Amino acid sequence: MFGKVLIANRGEIALRIQRACRELGIKTVVVHSEADRDAKYVKLADESVCIGPAPSSQSYLNVPAIISAAEVTDAEAIHPGYGFLSENADFAERVEKSGFVFIGPRPETIRLMGDKVSAKDAMKAAGVPCVPGSDGALPDDPKEILRIAKTIGYPVIIKAAGGGGGRGMRVVHTEAALINAVTMTRTEAGSAFGNPTVYMEKYLENPRHVEIQVLSDSHGNAVYLGERDCSMQRRHQKIIEEAPAPGIAARHIARIGERCAEACRRINYRGAGTFEFLFENGEFYFIEMNTRVQVEHPVTELITGIDIVQEQIRVAAGDKLRFRQRDLNFRGHAIECRINAEDPYTFVPSPGRISFYHPPGGPGIRVDSHIYQGYTVPSHYDSMVAKVIAYGDTREQAIRRMRIALSEMSIEGIKTNIALHQELMQDARFVEGGTSIHYLEQKLAARGEVKKNA
Repeated sequence: MFGKVLIANRGEIALRIQRACRELGIKTVVVHSEADRDAKYVKLADESVCIGPAPSSQSYLNVPAIISAAEVTDAEAIHPGYGFLSENADFAERVEKSGFVFIGPRPETIRLMGDKVSAKDAMKAAGVPCVPGSDGALPDDPKEILRIAKTIGYPVIIKAAGGGGGRGMRVVHTEAALINAVTMTRTEAGSAFGNPTVYMEKYLENPRHVEIQVLSDSHGNAVYLGERDCSMQRRHQKIIEEAPAPGIAARHIARIGERCAEACRRINYRGAGTFEFLFENGEFYFIEMNTRVQVEHPVTELITGIDIVQEQIRVAAGDKLRFRQRDLNFRGHAIECRINAEDPYTFVPSPGRISFYHPPGGPGIRVDSHIYQGYTVPSHYDSMVAKVIAYGDTREQAIRRMRIALSEMSIEGIKTNIALHQELMQDARFVEGGTSIHYLEQKLAARGEVKKNA
């Protein structure tokens, strides 16, 4: 096991990784920007290194500074968390070549799954179902592009091969709009991701977002840890996640889960990862793989009893997985609400000093957060300040516990989206379960119309 791990991230995930390391007896080094000097995890770390000013381009994305920090502190491994450099194959390669262990997949695996075209090809080879679409990148010939779209059937969606996070996508409903949409998406993809390659898929009208969590070691062992439903989204950003997914039979999850585990074995995957699917009319369609720990990993931890972050570290250290698929049991239900520093109605970010903070508690409640009373939420980063997770024997109990937790939670001095979560926990369609990825945006749009006409 490692003696010292450098955490190349910030916020709640930096604290989460730090706690996992401490439980394993590993010392931690935290790198931070000048804006995060007073963060809780910086104060709790065995060592901390300031790697630059507030802008992430000069700090958390500053690869030479992170590598130097690992060198001067004698760290043995680097955990990238999520976001920032976590899925950057060049960074992973630089870490390994500098003599450190990257706590995540190998660089070549990140590259394979980071390109949506090669990822789909790999999944097809492993028998993982994919959304009907172009066989690889779209050609330059407009007539061929039109032919492919006609074969798939409208509406179609044009996607950047190097895209992610909801960026680099364009839905096309008619043949007349297709070529212009492809040209625009290529231009945007080249600018945003340095890769102008695009591909085409059938646009599913009303799907759910269901994902499979996997763990895989360097010895050919891989397991799936059940599924999560992340359909409650706004602008492709998840708001609420839960496990298991309501209304999907366990035998369907087992079938797709086994295919995901087999895909991990085929591509020699190492570490934690997530296969993301669109689910419609009883069918799963692969869209991408996230080669890192997910924001929503706590709901899976609560229904499996497995510490995913610790398993990441163990696998990176060369250990075999300590369990087989037959050893895993999925119990109860867990729901996670992402608490953001933003106006609950306009979604405008609300950085600033927290004048009062009271986290919720009680049976089945977990809060993952780095904030405290007197903490100043910086304006330079993602607005998420906490994750509230409620666990119950049933989904109904988890919802009831979440309602209580949200009513107890108090954050003053900044605006948060707690009120939106309270509204959703009472929403009849959410309580029923199985809403599509479009539900929240449709609900918000309808609410806006009501206010406009009032």
